Amino acid sequence: MTACELLRLGLPVRLLEADTEPHTGSRAVLLWPPTLDVLDGLGMLDDALARGVRPAALAYHMPDGKALRVALGKANEPLVLPQQETTQLLLGVLEKLGGRVEYGVRVTGVGTADDTVTLTTEGPDGARETVTAPWLIGADGVGSTVRQKLGIPFEGGSVPMTFLLAEGEVTGDFGRDAVQYYLGRKGTVLLSPLPGGQVRISGPVPPDMPMTREAVQEILDERGPGGLRFTTATTVDSFTSQERIARTMRSGRVFLAGDAAHVHSVVGGQGLNLGIQDGRNLAWKLAGVIHGTLSPAVLDSYTTERRAVAEQVVQTTGRMIRQAAAGPVAARVRNGVWALMQATGTLRRWYAPMLAGRLTRYPDVLFGAPTPKPPRGLPAPGSRTPLWVPAAGAGQDGFRLLTLGPGDAADLRPAAERLAGAHPDVLAYAHVAHRRTGWLLLRPDGFVAASGKGAAQLAGVEGLLARLVAGG
Repeated sequence: MTACELLRLGLPVRLLEADTEPHTGSRAVLLWPPTLDVLDGLGMLDDALARGVRPAALAYHMPDGKALRVALGKANEPLVLPQQETTQLLLGVLEKLGGRVEYGVRVTGVGTADDTVTLTTEGPDGARETVTAPWLIGADGVGSTVRQKLGIPFEGGSVPMTFLLAEGEVTGDFGRDAVQYYLGRKGTVLLSPLPGGQVRISGPVPPDMPMTREAVQEILDERGPGGLRFTTATTVDSFTSQERIARTMRSGRVFLAGDAAHVHSVVGGQGLNLGIQDGRNLAWKLAGVIHGTLSPAVLDSYTTERRAVAEQVVQTTGRMIRQAAAGPVAARVRNGVWALMQATGTLRRWYAPMLAGRLTRYPDVLFGAPTPKPPRGLPAPGSRTPLWVPAAGAGQDGFRLLTLGPGDAADLRPAAERLAGAHPDVLAYAHVAHRRTGWLLLRPDGFVAASGKGAAQLAGVEGLLARLVAGG
């Protein structure tokens, strides 16, 4: 995805892959809305939607027979799509953009200098090559060679829990329009719809559980609603998780992204989404620096911003996985809390947007100085762009400045137009009719850079942009 974004932004890339062919299998299947925004920007969203399914809700079934149904709403609905399908679509985009994957090329060494990175590689035929490049992105997984060669600590530990991952056909009565969680007295089991009528079955299991269709059936019988039969198994496996974050995600001209930078529990399906958002954060910054429109200082924010999000996800998924494996007493407390959250509307207002990534926040570090304090009713710097903001137009890959208000907001528009005119290479301007008067400065990656109420605060944006614009 990062290679596609860089190519789309006009940069040449070389993409090295140690494996000899693309991975197959479903693996990461949940693509949350911020990731769907990335796919849309690459022109592949319609194809992805045609191949996947979109659960409308999350349903939690209590031991007493009560069920809590969390309607996600269109803004928070994920797309369930096997990872091999996502990979195939991205490979198609990569080829259209003029890129290709060099399979079977393994990185064996990494050296850095002030203005270059040098790799030693070994090809599928054993041939060795020295590659010199101005920048390197290590997206090479949890065992990242790039991270290890740079000596960057991968801090954290293993989650002492084994999870089942089974897929196939399931007969019987259960709602296939939602992801179903059965919180039984003997444990938790999840049933998620997959494309083609398949079902994913998952949950914490004993580490010595045999990986057979019969063993999966026993889990269904013990923890499920009853009457379900696991008739055809395409996958029966188990896995464990880790909770680790790289101490830094940047070392000079080398960046880490995806599992090379952070890993966490699979609960909530955040892993692939987190990595894709790493790439989205980095691509526009790196492209701006290479094209000469942005100062190299913009890259200083990458580690701080993405580590903050990784920490949020590790904490959240850690709590969720421990709740899923709670003992009898803790499970009763958990179920009572969930019932209260349902009754008060908290599940709908907070839980669904949290899972969807809508509540992700960046620290206010992009400009290297604090931004104006936002007025009540407008989003804070580092929050996601509100859903009511119109989508960026074609070719709008830089910052966007929006003035808000009834009519034409006469006092703000001239100031905004002057500011945009002073930075035509990095800033586009538009006015949006809104009940509140103010302005938003929006980043290229779907987050708010700054917000304010009047022209006086807007004048301060000139100084902020000067910190990021090349030569500013």
